[in-house]
Amino acid sequence: MASQGLVFDMDGVLVDVTGSYREAIARTVKHFTGLHVAQEQIQNYKNQGGWNNDWALSQKICLDFGVGLDYDRVVEYFQSIFFGPEGLVNRERWIPEPGLLERLGTRFALSIFTGRTREEAAVTLSRYANGIAFDPIVTTDDIEQSKPAPDGILRIKELLAGRELHYIGDTVDDARAASAAGVRFIGIAGGNPELASLLKREGAIAVLQSINQVETVLG
Repeated sequence: MASQGLVFDMDGVLVDVTGSYREAIARTVKHFTGLHVAQEQIQNYKNQGGWNNDWALSQKICLDFGVGLDYDRVVEYFQSIFFGPEGLVNRERWIPEPGLLERLGTRFALSIFTGRTREEAAVTLSRYANGIAFDPIVTTDDIEQSKPAPDGILRIKELLAGRELHYIGDTVDDARAASAAGVRFIGIAGGNPELASLLKREGAIAVLQSINQVETVLG
């Protein structure tokens, strides 16, 4: 039995969601306000912390653009463009290079804590990582409080009792959840220097450009 565990966030770590979730935020805002929100602006909201929920963030941006909306109305539209044969979910790109997760799985227990719903996580994992034994997989459907609350990581700590855990994420909320849960945090910042600096300030033991560099940190 592996004595250590790696807990992965999905979006921005395992999956490039520029064309899916981030685009769905932009399209939702455009639909309700008629205004364009740039990807950089969306990232700025994420960097503030407290905006792990993309539905809530879409609602917030609409409000900042002068349009107040019922939350359920935002969720309904967002999901309508995210799923389906032509849905934005189909624009996702799997980030880990072939063999990476298989190698890690020989040394670590692999699990996931994501802000996605169970359905959203299952769609992507079945498409790209059907042979990877992530266990447990904790989603927003499984917890009472979302990130930056540590609920999901604490649940995994309980299920993987005795293992030393690292949480790998790409947002301030991920870093704060790891800190609150008492586990080490590895940040993924892409090519964003501001995000890299923020994650370091939040206590990341390392900040990488991509998950494909994680073996250099783990030894």
